[in-house]
Amino acid sequence: MLRNRYSIGIILIAIAVVLLLGKVGVFSFLGWLLWPLLVLAAGGLLHWLYFGKMLPAAVVIPGGMLITYAVMFFLCNLFGWHLMKYIWPGFIFGVAVGLYEYQMFERFVPRGVMTASIVLAVVSAALFGMMLLVTLGVYFIVIGLLVVGIVLITRRSKTW
Repeated sequence: MLRNRYSIGIILIAIAVVLLLGKVGVFSFLGWLLWPLLVLAAGGLLHWLYFGKMLPAAVVIPGGMLITYAVMFFLCNLFGWHLMKYIWPGFIFGVAVGLYEYQMFERFVPRGVMTASIVLAVVSAALFGMMLLVTLGVYFIVIGLLVVGIVLITRRSKTW
């Protein structure tokens, strides 16, 4: 009887703590911050189903895409969604990752899958580079001008 009272008391305290944390907003904060785990879990589940020999290799295409997108969503949750204007080429890169995984794990791959994967990865990298150049290009110009100016000032002229 004494043991039952302790067990019931511990259960009631645990329920009260969970309700209090929910009322304070801890669970909504964790849900807001960690929702990309659902996307990551879906991609991981597709990979697990393939490696468990339950589904064909074609499921790694959306699996790779979902895992790539989950990483992007985590970054945006942590650093702000304004980051999406810089990392949007990651959506193209996710398709490249999925196709690359399909090419790696499927025995009889249709022609052009590896080529499509490489082309999409290169396009994604080029677009990402252009985004960096457009947003950070002024800083590159400033750094270049500073370096040239410092070299001109510190270089000794032979004509003096």
